[in-house]
Amino acid sequence: MAGVGTFYNYYDSKEKLFLEIYLKENESIKKQIMEFLDLSQEPVTIVTDIIEQNFSAMDNNLILKEWYNRDFFRELERHYREEEKNNDTSFRNFYAELFKKWKAEGKIRGDIEDELLIAIFYSLAYIDTHKEDIGIRHFPQLMQYLVEFIMKGLTS
Repeated sequence: MAGVGTFYNYYDSKEKLFLEIYLKENESIKKQIMEFLDLSQEPVTIVTDIIEQNFSAMDNNLILKEWYNRDFFRELERHYREEEKNNDTSFRNFYAELFKKWKAEGKIRGDIEDELLIAIFYSLAYIDTHKEDIGIRHFPQLMQYLVEFIMKGLTS
């Protein structure tokens, strides 16, 4: 077994190691969510399901639960800003393809450009970063309502 000092050959700190584990776990959960969605359902149902599964994963996974840790979140946010390559392109591409399909099927409004549609959903992540300001107690329900209102606005 290697000495403790060897650890620092690979990671600057325990926090950096945890951040890498968190990012991998988060990516894994998102992939699982995408794989098990029933894409034959209506858009409102699909997006609501994505949000509910995401919250469930955060509640039931000790690693992902750290999203609610203010200090950890600050580190995570800094990491994402410093390294553009960590933008979750697989989830972004998933949304882009889903919106394109729904537009072609007439299930969502066609007057909104694809990049704006994606930005609308990514704005929810920014709201998520202020969950403590909003109030943790109300936050999950608030997000569910926002998703419902957005999807109803896009599908009517």
